[in-house]
Amino acid sequence: MRYLMLSKMQDTQPDEKLFAEMAAFIEEMTASGVLLATGGLDPAGFKIASRGDEVTVTDGPFTEAREAIGGFALVEVRSREEAIELGRRFRKIVGDGESLIHQVFG
Repeated sequence: MRYLMLSKMQDTQPDEKLFAEMAAFIEEMTASGVLLATGGLDPAGFKIASRGDEVTVTDGPFTEAREAIGGFALVEVRSREEAIELGRRFRKIVGDGESLIHQVFG
């Protein structure tokens, strides 16, 4: 089962301890084959919308900074519970905030 784990942007800047803990967590997930991809996201982005034959492109940002998605991880796990556990471990490392987890189909 694949899950896309999204993390909302934080108001605080990460310190050296956080970088070290995240590096160890990412290394562990990579070594176990769970982590498929990870990255940070440009807070501005752009939106593509269509209506009939018309396609429009609008530059962002679209939401308040505290609502914007700051990064992602794509993981492959055996169960929903395993995805939740990875999310819990991530939140314990980065501290207060919010993450979203969606199962990826197909």
